[in-house]
Amino acid sequence: SRAVFREAMRIVDHHGVAEMRRGPGGGLVVVAPKADAAVRTLSLNLEYLDLTPKQINEARLAIELTCVRTATANLDERGRRRIRVFLDDEIDTILHGRDSGRASDDFPTNDFHLLVAELTDNPAMRLFVDILSRVTSRHSDRADSLEETAQDVHRVHSRIAEAMLAGDVEAAERRMKRHLDSVVHYLHP
Repeated sequence: SRAVFREAMRIVDHHGVAEMRRGPGGGLVVVAPKADAAVRTLSLNLEYLDLTPKQINEARLAIELTCVRTATANLDERGRRRIRVFLDDEIDTILHGRDSGRASDDFPTNDFHLLVAELTDNPAMRLFVDILSRVTSRHSDRADSLEETAQDVHRVHSRIAEAMLAGDVEAAERRMKRHLDSVVHYLHP
């Protein structure tokens, strides 16, 4: 029936895999899926599984230590420039992130982790880091002092980036592990 067809169209549109276009040549058109739909769906699924902070951290360590290792080993001049530009703007991005219209679980403090994942040149890594970062954000409380948090996070990210820029894979991994382990203390079950 038309009602069932319309509902099916709404579902595929909601998931960002097709859209209705009007006019000549219009109709239901398949489009490139948006990563946000997958991130939202998988994040909610992980929430449903009721992960503990320790389990979230185990998953992040498995993926993000691989990301930092791969990104550091493959870092070229373009990647170095992206890291430097990112760090120059990070504090402002964190301070203005609440007012930027971002999703409530899309904390700007996660952006460095997403950049490191992007620098692996593996889209799957970027997707998984995004998902786990959002799950982490949902389990953490908003900071009392955003200014203090921005400074602290920037300091830690700068230290990880410093090791990456120097090509020191072991130091970059060690610093990322220490950082992710410290995040667990801010998570609630």
